[in-house]
Amino acid sequence: MAVNYSAKEEADGHPSGGVGVPGGGAVGGGGGAVKTRKPDNTAFKQQRLPAWQPILTAGTVLPAFFIIGLIFIPIGIGIFVTSNNIREYEIDYTGTEPSSPCNKCLNVSWDSTPPCTCTINFTLEHSFESNVFMYYGLSNFYQNHRRYVKSRDDSQLNGDNSSLLNPSKECEPYRTNEDKPIAPCGAIANSMFNDTLELYRIENNTRTPITLIKKGIAWWTDKNVKFRNPTGDGNNLTALFQGTTKPINWPKPVYMLDSEPDNNGFINEDFIVWMRTAALPTFRKLYRLIERKNNLQPTLQAGKYSLDIAYNYPVHSFDGRKRMILSTISWMGGKNPFLGIAYITVGSICFFLGVVLLIIHHKYGNRNTSADIPN
Repeated sequence: MAVNYSAKEEADGHPSGGVGVPGGGAVGGGGGAVKTRKPDNTAFKQQRLPAWQPILTAGTVLPAFFIIGLIFIPIGIGIFVTSNNIREYEIDYTGTEPSSPCNKCLNVSWDSTPPCTCTINFTLEHSFESNVFMYYGLSNFYQNHRRYVKSRDDSQLNGDNSSLLNPSKECEPYRTNEDKPIAPCGAIANSMFNDTLELYRIENNTRTPITLIKKGIAWWTDKNVKFRNPTGDGNNLTALFQGTTKPINWPKPVYMLDSEPDNNGFINEDFIVWMRTAALPTFRKLYRLIERKNNLQPTLQAGKYSLDIAYNYPVHSFDGRKRMILSTISWMGGKNPFLGIAYITVGSICFFLGVVLLIIHHKYGNRNTSADIPN
């Protein structure tokens, strides 16, 4: 059957019955409106909104370089000097050297009974004036491994009774032991640092113990919000954790971490500090505080000291290192010269580039850039 189009229909490119037209529209036989993809005539859709584009000239760029340099360099010098004024003393007690007092403990295991002990004598050349922070440091220990970071149950650590007896599957293979749920479960808790460090001052061949404060070392939000013991009788943690078992590498259960009720169980501050994983394989964590008692006397006087170590934490199997660090702090925190060096470097580079660009602008900026057009 033949279909005849009128001349007007052929000129329009479609028959009067209604077919698709370029642009997605269609003309219906009943005289419908033509659909189009043309954007609306608005300032936003037609890109007529006012815009600002900076024009970089010598008058704007050169002052910026000099201002950044003049601001960053003094700030960097101040931070660097402040960092250098912080007292810090570090002792590596891994024991890999044959002459080290802790060499006999190098191959210790988690369940060594009795624990291996060693003593390291050292001398402080300078006094520590303000409050002193004692840290333990580990090297070549990757707390940032993905499976390690996920191996915990935050609901269990927050005191949820159902999670206490039914830990998350993320804790595998440290979820259960001998058909009992592990509390706290997971690889992070199972590898908790458990060396014991004691500090003594030696004077006239007499050892005087230094008071080490074990509270106040954890973040307030961790201690009071994220970590809580199971609900029930808070004075009877043995009953609260009934039906659970200790992590495999722990010598004692979680409800025996401390003798004080407000620092025992999941709210033990040593445990809380360890559970906040480090971002790098070499790190330090706060272990104890040494408070200044007399404003007329330094916290730690220059002289001879000894460090008694109950060596329980094995690191030799993965080529790790263990350290004890004594440090003071300032308004910017602990000793860290990197920030000051970074400020000084950036400020010096900006100032140097400003001088170079100023010379170039002075030498070549006044030239006539218009080209002569030959006849």
